[in-house]
Amino acid sequence: MKSLTIFTRAALVVFLTIFCCVTSTDAQRLKPGPQDLSFFSAADDTDQPYAVYIPDNFDETKKYPLVVFLHGAWSNHRLGMRRLFGVGNSQGYDFTKPGNIPYETDVEASRYWPPFRPVDYIAAAPLARGTAGYQGIPEQDVYDMIDDLKSRFLIDEDRVYLTGLSMGGGGTLWLGLTRPDVWAAIAPVCPAPPQGTIAFAGNAHNLPVHLFIGDKDQLYKTASEWKAAFETGAARLDYVEYPGVGHNSWEWAYKDGFIFDWFSQFKRDLFPAEVSFTTMWFRYNKAYWVTVDDMVPGEQATIDAKFTGSNTVEIVSSGLSAFTLNLKGHPQFNPGKSVSVRVDGKDFTVKSPDAVSFTRTGGKWKNSRFTPGLTSKQKGAEGPLYAAVTGNHIYVYGTADNPSAEVLAARRAQAATAADWYGMGGRITVSPRVIADRDIRSDDYITSNLILFGTRETNAVIEKFADRLPVHLDAKAEDYGLVYIFPMSRKYIIINSGLPWWTPPKETKRQTGYAFSGTRIEMLKNWGDFILFRTGPDDIIVQGVFDNNWKLPSEAARVMKASGVVTVK
Repeated sequence: MKSLTIFTRAALVVFLTIFCCVTSTDAQRLKPGPQDLSFFSAADDTDQPYAVYIPDNFDETKKYPLVVFLHGAWSNHRLGMRRLFGVGNSQGYDFTKPGNIPYETDVEASRYWPPFRPVDYIAAAPLARGTAGYQGIPEQDVYDMIDDLKSRFLIDEDRVYLTGLSMGGGGTLWLGLTRPDVWAAIAPVCPAPPQGTIAFAGNAHNLPVHLFIGDKDQLYKTASEWKAAFETGAARLDYVEYPGVGHNSWEWAYKDGFIFDWFSQFKRDLFPAEVSFTTMWFRYNKAYWVTVDDMVPGEQATIDAKFTGSNTVEIVSSGLSAFTLNLKGHPQFNPGKSVSVRVDGKDFTVKSPDAVSFTRTGGKWKNSRFTPGLTSKQKGAEGPLYAAVTGNHIYVYGTADNPSAEVLAARRAQAATAADWYGMGGRITVSPRVIADRDIRSDDYITSNLILFGTRETNAVIEKFADRLPVHLDAKAEDYGLVYIFPMSRKYIIINSGLPWWTPPKETKRQTGYAFSGTRIEMLKNWGDFILFRTGPDDIIVQGVFDNNWKLPSEAARVMKASGVVTVK
């Protein structure tokens, strides 16, 4: 019996050895060339597809540079990968090139992969929900895709590049400038950027930029404005203008895989001598070795930080009240010596092994670390209204007052309307849940932002939080709409009492910038943290933002009380 046990153990060891050898050397691997992968998105608990290119003779022990491509409106990840490699163009066909079939539609082109020019890069293109722009959930998709790629391959994080065309060119500007230290270089092609993006042009201070445009493009004026901004703000600007070309400059910009050759010149420097960084939100509070710790969300905050010598740093700031310099690893920082820091003209000598923090109190800078209070605005709890729909969220209608079948159906339809992400390119593939207040689960409060329709009398979830909420609309008020965002249990809730926020305005005002994700969702970008209106959102009684402790400003509180339909806590 003992010998049998020894034999069994020996056989098991042999089996495991053979099994491990087989799985480690003969396991199925991804083939080289273009193909489809997916990642799991916590935004709506779905698998999201992306296209990936794997080099010939791929070596799994080698770190590869990564090029991320963002497709344009009415396109997808598969077409995007074709564009990146300069094959399958929509106009100006070169019939001598593989993949350029005469009169082939984009739908037909999406069904197969043509031959690509071999490059020693990994390349990836997300679907990013379709024609949805690259803010909020599609923006997070890009970073989730990159994380998925890093889990599969060895990625050289100092050689990660970003490019895209049209809507994707605008996304390239937004993602590239809000988080400039992720990328080694960016290349926007005929970009259609989101509103307000140009305020961050100076964040390209350490970021090479290649901008492409046709002089007959309807976006030519936009590109010209960006050219002027980058000429003074970017580390390097390469600009190409194609004479006689309309909104298809990508056919020349990506021809013969040119962009890979251009990107190959650059590597990210995480510790540049100087950092120039502008932000408006805590969620974009870091660039290279500088972190903004406190500011007023929604208002522009700028910091310029530069080494003027070994362990000597000069800071010029505006619009912020706390920051940290993360100096460990910087070639001009010696942790064994004190650091001399001049902040807006005031000199400090600081002993620190790696990080130096400053807080402004009473208008004066002090060498101290800022710690936000439990009720302070901070990353993940800063607003504005749009923030609640940038991650996992649920639309909740009320049943607390035992409504009739007709009223219940109307409430359910209202919530479903809000949850139907329908943009300029058609249905957007965001799949939030729509549920009744009685069907909410305990874990929903932990995992999801809640978009709550009704009042404390009609929606049990609003009543659950009623004593903690700052304002309530009278349930009997007619022709009024109250909409506001508030942090709750490390998540957001939006209260929409009365008229819905997408009630049609009497006059439609055209915004600057380019909106893709649909009228209802885009409308949330128009306001700060709260809005009270009558008959429609162009008849605003009061709107604004809560202060940095989530308190209603006194003037806004006065106006709401005077309306006669709002109870202010």
